[in-house]
Amino acid sequence: MTDTNEIKNEAAAAANESPAVTIQNIEGALEAILFAAGYPMAYSKLSEVLGLSVKDVKKLLSHMSEGYADRGIQLLFFPDTCQLATKEEYLPYIREALGIKKGGNLSASSMEVLAVIAYNQPVTRSYVDTVRGVDSSYAVNSLLDKGLIAACGRLDAPGRPMLYNTTDKFLRVFGLSSLEDLPATEALSVAAETAQQAQEPAKEEAEPSGDAVVVPGE
Repeated sequence: MTDTNEIKNEAAAAANESPAVTIQNIEGALEAILFAAGYPMAYSKLSEVLGLSVKDVKKLLSHMSEGYADRGIQLLFFPDTCQLATKEEYLPYIREALGIKKGGNLSASSMEVLAVIAYNQPVTRSYVDTVRGVDSSYAVNSLLDKGLIAACGRLDAPGRPMLYNTTDKFLRVFGLSSLEDLPATEALSVAAETAQQAQEPAKEEAEPSGDAVVVPGE
């Protein structure tokens, strides 16, 4: 880690205070910000507020996360953001204390659609339909409403179908730091390959000069 005194001095200068600022003060500030926010905070914003580099902010957060090992909260790390959240094992107590009813769980069909998108993104709905062998319109709309997937552009092909990918909320809900943390699944890969082969004739006819191009959504 960057020298402790250097981090303290940088933070003190940003706050117009003396170097008496301690690492505990800085970590306390980070914890307070994340607790008050209740949603993912960008490393860049935390860096700006504390007067530290993004690299140092991430190192301090990593050190802080070790202290949550035996507590009811945890730090979740994402590519560009981080969030303070409760641990899943304490969900029953939280529901009981706050009067939260069970529900909101994803249906089997929604989970299937989400898996297809997560492992093959960005994809069109017709691609998802081909992999599953059934219409996926309702499940896709449900996942959009829940914020687990989002439109990310259009395929440069006849009809310009919408492309979908997963969101940061998807990562948070499933406790992932990035898509690289997704577990391997051979069955889904085989299904996706079959779908790809089934769509290739139409793709070649639509795009005689090259591969499909993703264009921004309108």
